[in-house]
Amino acid sequence: MNRTEFVIATAIILFVAFCMGWFANWLVHRFKRVSQADVDQLERMSQELHEAEETRDQAITYLQQREAELTNQLAQTEAELSAAMDGLREARREAEELRVWIERNQGGAA
Repeated sequence: MNRTEFVIATAIILFVAFCMGWFANWLVHRFKRVSQADVDQLERMSQELHEAEETRDQAITYLQQREAELTNQLAQTEAELSAAMDGLREARREAEELRVWIERNQGGAA
């Protein structure tokens, strides 16, 4: 085999390998083609995910607002309880003073 025949044989082998590669690539893409139904389904799922994220964000915002309201109510209730306890403490002290005063006055009058 001389040099020219070797170059021609190599060129033919490379051309056949190129054609086989191109055909294999075409087959792979032919069988892996994405259908319009799949694209539509992915689009619908994407839209539903977006809506779910918006709903989640709204729920988080509502819960944060509700938590702030309840924290404020709790602080007000605790302040009212503290004031009521102070008032009760003062009323007990006054009742005890009145009891002592009554006992002294009744003891002195008897």
